[in-house]
Amino acid sequence: MKTKFIFVTGGVVSSIGKGLASASLGALLESRGLRVTLQKLDPYINVDPGTMSPFQHGEVFVTDDGAETDLDLGHYERYTTAKLSKKSNFTTGQVYYSVIEKERRGDYLGGTVQVIPHITDEIKSKILENAKGHDVAIVEVGGTVGDIESLPFLEAIRQFRHDRGAGNTLYLHVTLVPYIKTAGELKSKPTQHSVKELQEIGIQPDILLCRCEQELPRELKAKIALFCNVDEKAVITSADADSIYAVPLNLHREGMDEQVVEKLNIWTKSPDLAPWQEMVEKLRKPANGEVKIAIVGKYVNLADSYKSLNEALVHGGIANESRVKLTFVDSERIEQEGVDGLLDNADGILVPGGFGERGTEGKIMAIEYARVKKIPFFGICLGMQMAVVEFARNVCGLTDAFSSEFKPGCENPVIHLMEEQKGVSKKGGTMRLGAYPCSLAKGTFAQKAYGATDIYERHRHRYEFNNSYRETLKSNGLVLSGVYPEVDLVEVVEIADHPWFLGCQFHPEFKSKPLNPHPLFRAFIAAALNNRKG
Repeated sequence: MKTKFIFVTGGVVSSIGKGLASASLGALLESRGLRVTLQKLDPYINVDPGTMSPFQHGEVFVTDDGAETDLDLGHYERYTTAKLSKKSNFTTGQVYYSVIEKERRGDYLGGTVQVIPHITDEIKSKILENAKGHDVAIVEVGGTVGDIESLPFLEAIRQFRHDRGAGNTLYLHVTLVPYIKTAGELKSKPTQHSVKELQEIGIQPDILLCRCEQELPRELKAKIALFCNVDEKAVITSADADSIYAVPLNLHREGMDEQVVEKLNIWTKSPDLAPWQEMVEKLRKPANGEVKIAIVGKYVNLADSYKSLNEALVHGGIANESRVKLTFVDSERIEQEGVDGLLDNADGILVPGGFGERGTEGKIMAIEYARVKKIPFFGICLGMQMAVVEFARNVCGLTDAFSSEFKPGCENPVIHLMEEQKGVSKKGGTMRLGAYPCSLAKGTFAQKAYGATDIYERHRHRYEFNNSYRETLKSNGLVLSGVYPEVDLVEVVEIADHPWFLGCQFHPEFKSKPLNPHPLFRAFIAAALNNRKG
């Protein structure tokens, strides 16, 4: 089958849910037996989000091939089986960089390089490259209609219909229908204006996905359809859901996937949504009640900073038929007030990844609390490194142990800069990135969780476990349970005489899915449940 293209745009406000809508549509089309890929186009001029603050951009999602990408790719991978890569996310910065390189090489010799056709052609070529070998390519355009930055992207997708024909392209526009409490009404005017802006640049949406707090009445759907020039059945309600994993089921009930395959003239099997329905039912009615997990970090007021992590913990709860209640604890507050009262009710404690020294002593205090009080502990990336520091200080007696990232001249740098990172000065895309192998020791928490001794996990770091302290730490009881054999890099540490204490250098949250929870999160939540019962 010739690849069909679905272009997802958004209007009125940002963070309206285009990423979840795209991921949910991907899940629905896969349930019909179609081969789906997804792609995010970001209008900012940064080459990628790798150097951007979580306050600016939220989480940086990492693919197997080492791309630092937009967090929406996390939604895409969690909801579908699509294998995403560096081709799955590109920015204005990448597009202009590529075109300028071609101009310097002489590819356009004699011609004036312009937005149309050179920039738009580059955008289209990147979309086509990612779509190869798939039945459907879902392409999300970041930002909102009307943003000056996104105009070249919108022009490129407008040209797609001219190039590929109406039967092979579909425009899905996500917009807002706000409820005005003082008037007691849902208002369609923002949607009308958003569609009008889209029409002014030559794009007529085929389907409108209306984000709202409550179901749209039929008469309002009819009004939107009339003013926006779409079929009434193509006005889809996307009301607030009790779980983001209920969204595909809600959109299916609204008939969105049926509209898509009808408008793209695709013959498919009937959707099989039984696994999704079963999973959502476990979320809504957990057989084993609630488990409380404290996340100790410094971005606790930013939900998107730990997006994949938060979802992976929910997945661990699904695997154990338990509702996971997340409590975010500011590590700087622990430094000021101590752990008393802040971690007392936690069934499990997790210290996530991060950058910079701020809040690290609070994380170390939380790790000591988990170790001494025998509370299940999970440390990821920086969390693993601080677990090593805490153990070195408080068990091995190396009181000044630290990471050379934060104290370059410390006497006992149990965490130090990776050999391959020495001499690296550029910040963008230069960390240890992507999937690497790891060998697990038999009988350890990690090996039991995976049910395997050889695994592949995704990384994003510059600093590593210092092998000079290997014997000292081992002789005092730290178990080095996972190693990257090629360079003898310690990837996983544990404490054996503890209910469950594990730190890993990699980011397991990037590979967890609601229908296939990651083994480490499954095991961590199981340990936290046992702690709650105990």
